[in-house]
Amino acid sequence: MSENILELNNLTKYFPIKGKGILSGTKGLVKAVDGVSLTVKRGETVGLVGESGCGKTTVGRTVMKLYEPTSGQIIFDGQDITDIKRKEMKIVRSKMQMIFQDPFSSLNPRHTVGTIISSSFTIHGIEPEGGIEHAVGELLELVGLNPEHINRFPHEFSGGQRQRIGIARALALKPKLIVADEPVSALDVSIQAQVVNLLDDLQQELGLSYLFVAHDLSVVQHISDRVVVMYLGKVMEMAPTAELFKHPRHPYTKALLSAVPVADPKVGRSRERIILQGDLPSPVNPPAGCVFNTRCWKAQDICRTEIPETIQISPLQTLACHFPE
Repeated sequence: MSENILELNNLTKYFPIKGKGILSGTKGLVKAVDGVSLTVKRGETVGLVGESGCGKTTVGRTVMKLYEPTSGQIIFDGQDITDIKRKEMKIVRSKMQMIFQDPFSSLNPRHTVGTIISSSFTIHGIEPEGGIEHAVGELLELVGLNPEHINRFPHEFSGGQRQRIGIARALALKPKLIVADEPVSALDVSIQAQVVNLLDDLQQELGLSYLFVAHDLSVVQHISDRVVVMYLGKVMEMAPTAELFKHPRHPYTKALLSAVPVADPKVGRSRERIILQGDLPSPVNPPAGCVFNTRCWKAQDICRTEIPETIQISPLQTLACHFPE
């Protein structure tokens, strides 16, 4: 059995831009994910970070086959699922689940909590031991909610409680991998820590693996074993969390980390603050060479013409930069 629960090899996802009218055809491509390779080991949490629009959510949705990949390879639990049919994917999806960003829109307001969580059993034709109602009650208890609230509707819960319902729904079929798409970004800061700690506890208890998509680096630092930094559809750097936060090698990673607030005002004042110039380029027409060259203070001629090769610094650390730190 492979030590990796998930393996992505040169994954790409392009979205066509359609022109107006029936016969106008495709006018261009949005290169949302452009050659991403990463692994998630069993029982590990890999954080996927970057600015809005860098393609991290698209990676998560493509892993779940909510989007079909344009090219590349997705290997889940030793099985190549890149091109499998929808019927076969239904079986695989019982082992991989997703927690969505918005706990308000991801739950059907017309369904009770019991119906929402039990939908997984219904869709997959599974009769849990002790009956569906008993199983739903256990799941609610597992995520810190009262099983007696099984007949309540989503609007009767707070944002943090709704996200716990979403987590319970994801856990119903006892998955091996959970793709968490910004699971705490829509919640109050005081609630975020509770949900992150819950995910941590569930991982220890159930042996889960997480692909944790986020833009908040302080949350990623707390929960992740390794971090993958993305920019404009490409992986810039990948490293163990402690190593990446202590010694960022890619200029983009260094700029991201310089923006993370620190509790100690003396450290905050003495720390170099890197402000990137310009806006994120369009994924429709990304820059030639290194995609970060238009905003990088270290960019030279080679950066504008040649795509940097991904260098394997150590077994768990990669880097794509012509002039790393």
